[in-house]
Amino acid sequence: CPSLAGIMLLEVFLVLGTLLIYFLFSKKKEETLPFKDGWWGKGQKPVTQEDTSVQPFKVETTEEELSDLFRRLDQARFTEPLENSCFQYGTNSVHLRKVVSYWKNQFNWKKQVEVLNKYPQFKTKIQGIDIHFVHVKPPRLPEGQAAKPLLMVHGWPGSFYEFYKIIPLLTDPASHGLGDEHIFEVICPSIPGYGFSEAPHKKDFNSVSAASVFYELMLRLGFNEFYTQGGDWGWLICTNLAQIAPNHVKGLHLNMASVSKLGLSHLLSVLLGRYFPGLFGFQDEDVRRMFPFLKKGLYRILLESGYAHIQATKPDTVGCGLNDSPVGLAAYILEKFSSWTDMEFQNLEDGGLERKFSLDDLLTNVMIYWVSGCIVSSMRFYKENFQKGIGTQKHEKLTVQVPTGIASFPNEILHTPQAWAKKKYTNIVSFHFMPRGGHFAAFEEPELLAKDILQFVGKVEKEQLWKKK
Repeated sequence: CPSLAGIMLLEVFLVLGTLLIYFLFSKKKEETLPFKDGWWGKGQKPVTQEDTSVQPFKVETTEEELSDLFRRLDQARFTEPLENSCFQYGTNSVHLRKVVSYWKNQFNWKKQVEVLNKYPQFKTKIQGIDIHFVHVKPPRLPEGQAAKPLLMVHGWPGSFYEFYKIIPLLTDPASHGLGDEHIFEVICPSIPGYGFSEAPHKKDFNSVSAASVFYELMLRLGFNEFYTQGGDWGWLICTNLAQIAPNHVKGLHLNMASVSKLGLSHLLSVLLGRYFPGLFGFQDEDVRRMFPFLKKGLYRILLESGYAHIQATKPDTVGCGLNDSPVGLAAYILEKFSSWTDMEFQNLEDGGLERKFSLDDLLTNVMIYWVSGCIVSSMRFYKENFQKGIGTQKHEKLTVQVPTGIASFPNEILHTPQAWAKKKYTNIVSFHFMPRGGHFAAFEEPELLAKDILQFVGKVEKEQLWKKK
C-alpha cells in the first residue's frame, strides 16, 4: 500500500532526523566543560548568601614569626652530601648551608614584604573560601584605548610572586620599549591552598574547581571577556577555564602545553619521528628537543616525577616535615628551581640557582609557602587532579577551541610539539620556539614571555579571532 510505504518512509526520516539533531546538539554540548559550583568552606554550607565584597589585602609579618623562623634555622640538622654529587641526588646540603646562612644574615623579609605589597592585593570569598589576588591596572592609557584584562595563573612550587617582573611589562609596555598597542590589566590569583588563598576544607578540589573559582572571580571583577595565561598548574587551570567559558575567554596563552590523551599516532611519532619527522609534522627543533626519546622523554619523566607520585598519593605525610622545617621546605622547593630551569644544573655544586634567579627572589617564594603554612595544601592539589587516573576526566577528552598561543621554552621538562598540541588545542594561532628559558618562564625570562603574549594578543585582536571560534 503506497500510503503505508509513505508513512514508513516518513518515520525513517523522522528517526534519522532525530538522530542527526541529537548528534549535532550533543556534540555541541560536549564541547564545553560544566562549571563546577562547589562549596569548599568548613562544615555545612550556610543558607545565607555569600559575601561577595572585595577587600584590600596586605602581606604582613610579625616579630614572633621571624624569631620562630630564626630559631628553626639555627637548629637545622644537615646531612653531609656524597662527594662530587652536586645536585644529582637533590639539593646539596653544602650549598644549602650557604643558602640558610644568607637567609639568616642577609635576607630581609620585611623589605621583601614591602616588595610584595607594591602591587594592590585583595581577597574575596568564592565558593566558601577566601581567594587572594593581585590586581594591577595600567598607570596610563592612550586616549580611546581600553586595557585588556589578563588572568595569569602560577603553578607548584611557585606563587603569584612569579609574575612580579612581567607585570610592569604588560601594564606599561611603552615604558619598557614594547609599544602601546596592547596594554593589560593584570589579575594574578593564588590557587586555593597556595600562598594567601584559603585552602579548600573538602576533598576533590581539582583544576576544574580552580578554573570555576577564577571564572567567578573575573566575572565578579566585571570582566566578561578576558585573556588567560599560565604554565605548570596554570596551564591546566587556564585550559579548563577556556573549556568552561569559551565565549568569555578571548585567548589562551601557555608557556607549557601537555597532552594527556595519547593515541596511536603519538606512539608512532615517538618510535619513528626521529627518522621521518615530516611524516608526523615535526620540525627540526622538535626532533632536537625530543630525541633520543628514551633519554629526553621516558627517563626524564622517571627521574623528575618522584615528587609528583608522593604528592598524588600521600601528600600530608611528607608535608608534615616540610611544614615544620623551613630548611626542609627550602631544600624541597629550591631543587625544582634548579632542575626545572635547566636539567644540566644538577651537575653544578650550587645547582645553578643563582644563574637565573637572585637568592632574594627564591627565598621570597619559599617564605610565601612558610608564612602561609600552605605547603601541605599546595601538594594536595596533585592528589585531587591525579587520583582518578590520567586520561579519565572529562576535560582531558575535550578539545579547546579558544584561540591559543604557545611559547615553547627549550628547557621545559618535557617538550610538546605543535603537531601533538593541535589535537587538543584546535585553534593554535601562535606557536614559537623560545630562544632560552625553562619551566618558570615569567620568573626567569619575563621580557621574552611578555613579547610573546603581546604578539599573540595582537594576532587575536587584529583578526578578531575570538569572534570566529
